[in-house]
Amino acid sequence: MDVYFYEAFEEEARLIEDLLQGKLLFDLTDRTIQESGDKIPPARLISIRTQSVIPEDWQSELDGVLSRTTGFDNLKAYQKAIKTPVALGYLEEYATRAVAEQAILLMLSLLRRLPQQIHQFRHFQRDGLTGLEALGRNLLVVGVGRIGGEIVRMAQPLGLNVRGVDIVERHDFVPYVQPNDGLAWADIIICAMNLTDQNVHYFSYDLLKKARPGLIFINIARGEHAPLYDLLRLVQEGHLGGLALDVFEDEPLLATALRTDQARVSEKARIVLDLLAYPQVILTPHNAFNTTEALQRKVQFSLDEIFYFLEHHQFRHQV
Repeated sequence: MDVYFYEAFEEEARLIEDLLQGKLLFDLTDRTIQESGDKIPPARLISIRTQSVIPEDWQSELDGVLSRTTGFDNLKAYQKAIKTPVALGYLEEYATRAVAEQAILLMLSLLRRLPQQIHQFRHFQRDGLTGLEALGRNLLVVGVGRIGGEIVRMAQPLGLNVRGVDIVERHDFVPYVQPNDGLAWADIIICAMNLTDQNVHYFSYDLLKKARPGLIFINIARGEHAPLYDLLRLVQEGHLGGLALDVFEDEPLLATALRTDQARVSEKARIVLDLLAYPQVILTPHNAFNTTEALQRKVQFSLDEIFYFLEHHQFRHQV
């Protein structure tokens, strides 16, 4: 087999099959590596997404691993853990617009209490549904790279006052502020940072407690930026007026636990279920990237990397 794909959800699998049929020997599954139960890799080249944990003892059986993501912190962690060199590749940008749109969608949904509106429609009940308009609200985007910059571009025409926090001030259309100044000013915070060793648990309980009561917090970056238990405490205390997460701390175990109805084996999954009880919380399954347009780019970029690797024994975008 030339390549084996893990974590290929229905629409993605269909595109892969359509584009690869007759060109390579391949197979795929919607499961992660750990869910599959595979004891050895089914091919010398495998492709994963963010939720698969690559066994360290596979290192001598693998030539390459392609993560079908633009972030590659999972690959860096694997690279540090192994001794036998394995080529590790990732994708060029394919979903900036899609992820930015999801962030804006979540923001507007929380401002207008959309989950409560949907829930109370069955009784056509409007009590407690008075929301907020975006015009004039203060939005702080933390991490103003490609996705963060696109969020700023989309938010400014909505009439939001937008400021950014980043160690690199790369965009001339973004008013940058220091983190503490932005935290005290913001009505809404969107986390769009890349994950580094320095910003794990950046949005801690103590940090967010310094923000305005009623703050709306949205994370479309990496779950490790914001500890789930801290977020739950802030929701329980009423300090967060809204919370939206598309990414989650300890996501590989959490996702597996939720998919297999085994939430009791994951502390983080139990916290997520507690969060779901609150009407001002929106949780989505790491799906911000998932538009038809972005998915087509993602699959095509993945196949381009695979063909390149099979010819050159390295990836164009290599860790």
